[in-house]
Amino acid sequence: MFGNRPAQTAPPAPRKPLKRPATSTPGKSPEAPAAKAVKPSRAKQDEFNQLKSKLHRRLVEQLDLSAMEGDDESIRASVSEIVTRLAEQEESLLSYNERKRLVAEVLDETFGLGPLEVLLADEDISDILINGPQQIYVEKGGKLSLTDVQFRDDAHLMHAIDKIVSSVGRRCDEVSPMVDARLKDGSRVNAVIPPLAIDGPSMSIRRFGADPITWEDYIGFSSCTEEMRTFLDGCVVGGLNILIVGGTGSGKTTLLNNLSSFIPEDERIVTIEDAAELRLRQPHVVRMESRPANIEGKGAIGIRELLINSLRMRPDRIVVGECRGAETLDMLQAMNTGHDGSLTTIHANSTRDAVQRVETMVMMAGFDLPTRAIRQQFASAIHLIVQAQRLTGGARKITTITEVQGMEGEIITMQDIFKFEAMGASSEGKIHGQFVSTGLRPGFLERLRSHGSRMSDTLFERRVLSVDKVG
Repeated sequence: MFGNRPAQTAPPAPRKPLKRPATSTPGKSPEAPAAKAVKPSRAKQDEFNQLKSKLHRRLVEQLDLSAMEGDDESIRASVSEIVTRLAEQEESLLSYNERKRLVAEVLDETFGLGPLEVLLADEDISDILINGPQQIYVEKGGKLSLTDVQFRDDAHLMHAIDKIVSSVGRRCDEVSPMVDARLKDGSRVNAVIPPLAIDGPSMSIRRFGADPITWEDYIGFSSCTEEMRTFLDGCVVGGLNILIVGGTGSGKTTLLNNLSSFIPEDERIVTIEDAAELRLRQPHVVRMESRPANIEGKGAIGIRELLINSLRMRPDRIVVGECRGAETLDMLQAMNTGHDGSLTTIHANSTRDAVQRVETMVMMAGFDLPTRAIRQQFASAIHLIVQAQRLTGGARKITTITEVQGMEGEIITMQDIFKFEAMGASSEGKIHGQFVSTGLRPGFLERLRSHGSRMSDTLFERRVLSVDKVG
């Protein structure tokens, strides 16, 4: 996600380039074999796949996993012995390495997601993009590349999709050909199948795992500065309503998760999401997730219904994963009626775009509200806008922290407190620049101090906070 990966308050110790969290699925596959110069022929690969399918069928016929005792690793070891024995009974001319690979892939089909297991075991991969069974891309370090990993056919890919969505009580079929789901580690999954996906089932996986991005990572890899972190900490503790904006892949959810870490532990927090991704560390958290319609087209419960219901649950804070429709009006009203310190995200490319996006989404609620009334709601509800951005070259940064001051006529007035100023690009095409304090003192500073913040005026003096290293 942001930057690459660092150390906290003291000068960051160098760490490996960004390692995305590993996905923890039952039983890990062996690491991917090194790429070979000569790939097996198509006929040889087809023969291998047929043998793998045959072994998997034989395993399913004679194995009852529910009756096996022990933890995941011991069960996997027992099944591995059975698969190895079945493989030895086959009259096929497999080398030792081919047989070892065969056993590993059968285990992946049984316990995991088949061909995807070797990608899910790679901690450097941040996104897995599947465009049909024969074309799988991954993102590493901000760069997309095509892999050699493939599914046999559409049915094989559909089996993996069904395995994922059924584990969270959802379905993906011709009646519901689009679905959002998640892996056990919280990684976000979106799948689209025919007839909507013309060239076969497609799926995208945004990785989240056991080693999440932290504030020390943000600071150590110049995604923000210590001064910005201190300021955001005070704003969350002080009960400001914060809107996070950014484009796709800019790191909004990661930033929301980290901002939520500043919420005091004695407060009751209600989180509302389409697919549960947030991992709050506080003890008093109620997590809610929207629900799609059933096979009869009934029973859908969206973010808006959950948000309205959450107001009856005596929350101190409401955290909405993303506002993308009519629920935006309810979120603004909640922020304006005593639920200070709430947080949410929206898709927008700038703070000004965020205002227009909110206006559009409020209108989706079906109320004929004048633009001025919507802007007044926005100006009184939102105190701070934090923009996350993915720059050219793949780096993710907090590019602006902006105070919403109020209304002047028909216009919402805002001022940047901290911002990132781009200065150029390196030989590798990566944007570099500097973080600056604009010299503007926020109007809500006294409110923050009344909540115990010790921020001094010197924090807001105009100066350069840090400069990116180039090269």
